[in-house]
Amino acid sequence: MAQVYKPTILSIEVSMLIKKPTDIPSSEITPESIYNARRDFMRGAMSVAAMGVSASAIDVFATPTQVADKDLPGPDWLKMQIAGAIANQEKISEPLTPYEHVAAYNNFYEYGYDKTDPAAKSHILKPHPWTVEIVGEVNKPRTFGLEDLLKGVTLEERIYRLRCVEAWSMVVPWVGFSLADLIKRVEPTSKAKYVAFTTLERPSEMPEQKSRFSTIDWPYREGLRMDEAMHPLTTLAVGLYGKVLPNQNGAPLRLVVPWKYGFKYIKSIVKIEFTEKQPKTTWSMIAPDEYGFYANVNPQVSHPRWSQAEERRLPSGLLRPNIIPTQLFNGYAEQVAHLYKDMDLRKFY
Repeated sequence: MAQVYKPTILSIEVSMLIKKPTDIPSSEITPESIYNARRDFMRGAMSVAAMGVSASAIDVFATPTQVADKDLPGPDWLKMQIAGAIANQEKISEPLTPYEHVAAYNNFYEYGYDKTDPAAKSHILKPHPWTVEIVGEVNKPRTFGLEDLLKGVTLEERIYRLRCVEAWSMVVPWVGFSLADLIKRVEPTSKAKYVAFTTLERPSEMPEQKSRFSTIDWPYREGLRMDEAMHPLTTLAVGLYGKVLPNQNGAPLRLVVPWKYGFKYIKSIVKIEFTEKQPKTTWSMIAPDEYGFYANVNPQVSHPRWSQAEERRLPSGLLRPNIIPTQLFNGYAEQVAHLYKDMDLRKFY
């Protein structure tokens, strides 16, 4: 019999942080089993053209694909650690996005530009074994194997909204831990003002990295200011829906920063560097007038080519569009607005 996934709970510290913008009973969270029963009816996934098309212009239907546990790469110790994550009874205000949509509707340009490309092509990625190099302005630089990175770490489920800059969104039950916990282990120096992240560069397993037509300077890069990286909501995720991260979702290790647009959620991380100067990031290098370093969700600041005032919450289809207002800082303003006090959010977008 198939297991029914039950949303579980955050640790007390993080649950206190996310209480205000998300207060409705957990009984109103639609379980994955119910979503699956409705899947044939609600299988339309609305997308927005990423390459210069208005956010309200195009409806693209994608058929979600089930990803069975046996198909998910990952050693038994990781699956056991994820299964033992701290249960999460935190209340949220929206139903969870069904697993098959989270696992089938992705931006991961190393595998193509269509939302279904990552799920279709990323099976060639070998996420185990995996190492993460930590360098720069730290007293304890080192290279961790994934098992060493997670040794002694208590994983938690964290249910966060994910808002894409393309104006679609999800609610995802990630499994992970605070980035701050890892930062403390490597002891940043006083010169560490920023944290830079780098994705795997392996063209044999990421075919778009060797494409002559790609406009991206690989590998993919992202970054945070140190206080953003240390914020308790900032998460390194190794799973979702109580399962190992699928390759298309950034296996085996990805960043989750719930008050920022999704392109900040860098996937398949292999390097973390602490720097004194603001690091270059992929999308701000490609189009600095469109994708800033901060990338905080802000309905009052439009993308140059579309409004950010509303979003399509998946699942959403042509006949039943699920359009909702976008919240400042994606609904986490009470927890994070102080990080940007006295900053012009139109200038520092």
